[in-house]
Amino acid sequence: MKPVKAKISKPITLRTVLTCIDNSGAKKLSVIAVKTYKGKRRRLPRAGIGDIVICSVVNGNEKMRHKVVYAVIVRQKKEYRRLDGTRIKFEDNAAVVINPKNNEPQGTEIRGIVAKEVIQRFSAIGKIATQVV
Repeated sequence: MKPVKAKISKPITLRTVLTCIDNSGAKKLSVIAVKTYKGKRRRLPRAGIGDIVICSVVNGNEKMRHKVVYAVIVRQKKEYRRLDGTRIKFEDNAAVVINPKNNEPQGTEIRGIVAKEVIQRFSAIGKIATQVV
């Protein structure tokens, strides 16, 4: 995994509901943990664009509902700053379900916009993304 080339704010905490934008069968994901988060005592783990989170599926088809899955955050509502000085924000918080062993997406297509910082870190997501901003 490569480092992200932006100063990304981390607004997504535990129990945040994310929209799943791939065709893996999940519709809504609830964050239950953030992978590789190192924080202080009694502080909630936080994540931003390009981070891997562990989620439970809230809405979706019968096979996916109530399962624990790994996901990558591809959009966030809170604005963040890129190195060239521009600020980017999206209209919702969204994620893509991935396979935890090789960090490749479980779905075969991604509907909607994906941030450029995610593609730098996870090239397999960029191959199936329709739009990159």
